[in-house]
Amino acid sequence: MNPLKRIFKRIAIFLMILAAIAALPACHLLQTLGHTPSESDLAKYERLPYFRDGQFQSPEKLPFFPDRVTGGGRRGWERFILPGNPNAPKGRLPQMPLERASFSAAPSGLAAYWLGHSSLIIELEGKRLLVDPVFGNAGPLPGIVRRFVDPPLARSQIPPLDFVLITHDHYDHLEYATMRELRNTDTRFVVPFGVGAHLRKWGIPAEHIHELGWGETLTQSGLTIASERTVHYSGRTFGNRNKTLWTSFSLKGEKFRVFISGDSGYGAHFKDIGAKHGPFDLAFVEIDGWNPGWPKTHLFPEEVIQVYRDIGARALVPVHWGVFDLARHPWDESIGLLSGLAAQAGDVTLLTPLMGEKLIPGKSVTKAWWKEPLKE
Repeated sequence: MNPLKRIFKRIAIFLMILAAIAALPACHLLQTLGHTPSESDLAKYERLPYFRDGQFQSPEKLPFFPDRVTGGGRRGWERFILPGNPNAPKGRLPQMPLERASFSAAPSGLAAYWLGHSSLIIELEGKRLLVDPVFGNAGPLPGIVRRFVDPPLARSQIPPLDFVLITHDHYDHLEYATMRELRNTDTRFVVPFGVGAHLRKWGIPAEHIHELGWGETLTQSGLTIASERTVHYSGRTFGNRNKTLWTSFSLKGEKFRVFISGDSGYGAHFKDIGAKHGPFDLAFVEIDGWNPGWPKTHLFPEEVIQVYRDIGARALVPVHWGVFDLARHPWDESIGLLSGLAAQAGDVTLLTPLMGEKLIPGKSVTKAWWKEPLKE
């Protein structure tokens, strides 16, 4: 072969290898983004009173006031990408490490493990449910929206599950890698309308997916899972905003009832949920992500107390905090404000377990661990 041709051939092979290497992150990104519901699915949603002009509609509008945005640290995209976040804890957060062997073969009557942010394992009358499981960062690529702390449970150590519940498809609630980890199990996935399109693309069998609209329920093996309204939005790219639904969940067994708020601004829907499904033995309510610049997107601490009363909860576990900087708060600001308000109210049973700590309502005693000095 001509020496010049040999050189060109080697260069061509090298360029092909580089292109293949470059294509791997792109393929991973496309998979992580998920999949928009089909046109036929979107056409079916047109019959719904909360779907209009090709999008699901929030019960209340979500205003944005740039001039009212508060909070320290970096602004905008910088806090999601650059290292050294000033809102992060200055040491290691305490937690209780978990592995598959930490969980009994027979789930408890009522117990829960907070895994950080909105990720939960709930044991309810012999069933085990995993809620909004996110074990990595909260963005489509590594390094975007990094965690303050690793989760107390590794993805590979997830115990046997009966159900996975997804409240909506934002990256801090729905994670591609975890869905792939669970795709070959017999677990049932309960999700709001449209989110099934993501799961099917990621290898979850269609027969394992149950999509619910607001006001709809699924009853299996003595457990009823109800989907209800929240004031929020959805989307994993700029082009598919509100193509999938967002929801809260009410769980009802023979003896116990549990509420999972999902993400929501405050509204009259909480009283409706309380009247329809309450009272609740245990309520997991989001407490972080609020800001005067987006006053209806998440709950303010004082509104969390009102939600507790609206739904008729007997005990409150705060979630959606301690892991990500989503609204320019110091990592412990929301829990500090909420715990103070709960103490002032005097009639709020606030439970604040460590990440990974087993919580049994009426038996477990929790503490204000975020006030203690952090280890380096």
